Amino acid sequence: VIGTGKPVILIPGLASPRAAWDGVAPELAKGHSVYLVQVNGFAGDDPRANLKPGLLNGVVADLATLIASRKLQAPAVVGHSMGGLVGLMLAARHPDSVGRLMVVDALPYFAVLMAPPGTAVTVESVTPRAAQMRDMVAASYGKAPSREAAEAQVATLTRKPEARARATEWAMAADPRVVAQALYEDLTTDMRGELKAIRTPVTLVYAWNERYPRKDPADAFFRAQFTGLANAEFVGIGDSAHFVMLDQPEAFRSALTAFLAK
Repeated sequence: VIGTGKPVILIPGLASPRAAWDGVAPELAKGHSVYLVQVNGFAGDDPRANLKPGLLNGVVADLATLIASRKLQAPAVVGHSMGGLVGLMLAARHPDSVGRLMVVDALPYFAVLMAPPGTAVTVESVTPRAAQMRDMVAASYGKAPSREAAEAQVATLTRKPEARARATEWAMAADPRVVAQALYEDLTTDMRGELKAIRTPVTLVYAWNERYPRKDPADAFFRAQFTGLANAEFVGIGDSAHFVMLDQPEAFRSALTAFLAK
């Protein structure tokens, strides 16, 4: 926890440490109590319980316990990628715990990206492939991390070479067993039917650029995925990829400032 003031909880994405928020956390801490979430195993630390199924539910439960035990009043929750899914789970299943939610380049069901255009995807249909991906990632445990593989993994996730270098280091430091389990659960957790349970205001920040995804398709796609939300605002940030806060730090800070000022 850094700073003092109204609480803000920052949740990183798959294989990312709390350092993913370094571009905004120090400034935020000048007027807020900033809770920087670290998912055990994502930064080379002890995986603890995260080697077992139920990783995402465990993170959600830990956050709900934190909010209750610290008596945090309507905290703002910000989650990137998998952290955005965790934020949706927290807001839907513990509605009194979250004051407002920002979801950064994440979907209520990540696996829709694996479906051919025009086809539906369900947890049942994607589970076998998700299990294969989990087992393949986990199999690299105990082997020397491959920089080449890590670079390939993050190549399309950010547009800046310096950000790509940071994300590569994060990918290499993460325990592949934890990444594998988190990826599997990310692909098999469908929150679309629970969006209507979210009462808090939600801001959806998403990336677009001149190649993929382009602005108009990205606008339409994200609105279609979040149709169940009662109170949603959509903020597209251009010339960026998945790590929006690394590619366009000024635009992201502006979006975050506006979100917290509501």
